[in-house]
Amino acid sequence: MNTLLSVLAAAGPLAAGWSVHTMWMRRRLHTARLDPLTGLHTRDGFTRRAATLLKDPRAVVVLADVDRFKQINDVHGHAAGDALLQATASRLAHYVGRSGVAGRLGGDEFAAVVIDTHGTVGDLLAVLHGVLARPASSTAPNVHTTVSLGWVRAEDHPGEDLSALLRRADEAMYAAKQGRAGVRRAGLGRLFATWSGRRAGRRGARTESGVAA
Repeated sequence: MNTLLSVLAAAGPLAAGWSVHTMWMRRRLHTARLDPLTGLHTRDGFTRRAATLLKDPRAVVVLADVDRFKQINDVHGHAAGDALLQATASRLAHYVGRSGVAGRLGGDEFAAVVIDTHGTVGDLLAVLHGVLARPASSTAPNVHTTVSLGWVRAEDHPGEDLSALLRRADEAMYAAKQGRAGVRRAGLGRLFATWSGRRAGRRGARTESGVAA
């Protein structure tokens, strides 16, 4: 009996240490999936959550890209650019709420997946577009721009995964940016001309010679 108590007593600190280590690892993993600047999910964290949401046919994939972001950085400085990204992220996260997910895919590109419960996502995105165009803060009224949005309904393209739907949203977003339309829904037909999953002219796309641009 004494031997058993001794073993249990010795194992106690080890078990407690392992529990603390497990909690630490979980926190590190959670932190790694959050963008340090905006607090949104990184691509990995976004992808994991989005894949779950896309099981609902009412899911809508949204891609957002800040217009003239390089110009903001060049004219007002990187601190102003960071403030704009943070404001955009905060407003997008508020729109998405707890039932959806928003992420920063990199640079000035954001993505979201929402559940269109009432079939009004088109109207809501039009409102969001206006909100995203507001100045980044009251202390920097000149730091503002528009954000082009492209979106696609998952149920319009059954069987397509997140990557394919993001490509469609990307094409719609690019069309909105080129036409200064603000918001555009992806068409129901084939994808626009893309190479290796990126539209032509975008970084990472492949040219006809097969060389990445």
